[in-house]
Amino acid sequence: MNKRYQVLFALSLLSVITFLDRIAISVASPRIMTDLGISKEQLGWILGIFALAYGGFEIPTGLMGDRLGAKRVLIRVVLWWSTFTVLTGFATGFGMLLLTRFLFGMGEAGAYPNSSIVLSKWFPAIERARGQAWIWSASRVGGALTPFLVIPIQNLYGWRVTFFFLGALGLIWVLFWKYWFREEPAEMKGISEVELDKIQTQRNLPEGSHTFSWKIFKDTNLLLLMAMYYCYASGAFFFQSWLPTYLQKGRGLDDQDMSFITSFSFVLGAVGCLSGGYVCDFLVKQLGPRWGRASVALTGLGLSGVFMLISVVTEDNTVATILLSAGLGLMDFTIPASWSTAMDIGGKNAGTITGAMNTAGLAGGTMNTIGFGYLVTAFDNNYHAPVVLLAVLLIAGAMLWLKIDATKRIAF
Repeated sequence: MNKRYQVLFALSLLSVITFLDRIAISVASPRIMTDLGISKEQLGWILGIFALAYGGFEIPTGLMGDRLGAKRVLIRVVLWWSTFTVLTGFATGFGMLLLTRFLFGMGEAGAYPNSSIVLSKWFPAIERARGQAWIWSASRVGGALTPFLVIPIQNLYGWRVTFFFLGALGLIWVLFWKYWFREEPAEMKGISEVELDKIQTQRNLPEGSHTFSWKIFKDTNLLLLMAMYYCYASGAFFFQSWLPTYLQKGRGLDDQDMSFITSFSFVLGAVGCLSGGYVCDFLVKQLGPRWGRASVALTGLGLSGVFMLISVVTEDNTVATILLSAGLGLMDFTIPASWSTAMDIGGKNAGTITGAMNTAGLAGGTMNTIGFGYLVTAFDNNYHAPVVLLAVLLIAGAMLWLKIDATKRIAF
């Protein structure tokens, strides 16, 4: 196997761990609410505070990776968030859980910007959407596996033990990454001259130092990309944070049905990510970077919003949950196009630009995750009302792709 694919496999494993750690609290939330006396408004803050910290530290950790190297930064952030995954299991109340999840989010903020830095150095430009597709589809595999790990463990040993177990997985990954991975392909043991030449001649990275200027936020193309990702992440965080509670309290499903539907949704998300990457790279060859990437994302986000709207007015739980699951699959169909576009316009500063895009996404995730519980209360305990808002945001995000241009590199 080519070395770059081995690197991609290691990043994909990390992506699985990232989502196992992230979604475990959502799956365990009904037990946590009962055990610690947490209200649905407080749960919204616990779930949302992660997104707030995650978004606030995306640009700094992306910039750190650009300057210090993704290997060093990934080691630090995985150690950090794995520690706070374990500490989640020691929480005794709302305040401690809120603080722990904030600090957890600070660590996870470095995962995907620094993974993008690795891809920009290790993969030819034409393969980057596929690379992002594998990493993000792996995250959905993590989401699909979470209920099947968390629920049996919490049934046998209590919800706290699940966080001890998941934290240990991150520590194991760090040991492997530290002693195996090399920042530059030329430094990697066993890489062939043929593969090294392909990577270095086709990765399309400009020469120069890594810089940062607040002036980049005057770039209309970047602002449109950030606004689009705000809309996307608003929908994505519903599945990562509120879906188990929505299925149980809004749709009346039991633990078994909730686990199946949650996992099924993330399986479709994985399929969407993977297929979106290959379709995107194919269309880039046919239509060029702008419309090759935009056509994938516009279609995926638009249909996702429509499917979620239809699910709200569908009374049959089977049909509604199928539509919801398809909504996540179509939503995630757009991820490779979004992240490869950010890499395209970021160039040598890919970590900074992917971090900026994801910061905007986390702003949407924060506001809508926290707001979900309040909207449910405001609409007389109606769990469907926030889903309508999220569907409208997804359709709005799709329309922004008519203006986003992956060929316009940002001047630093």
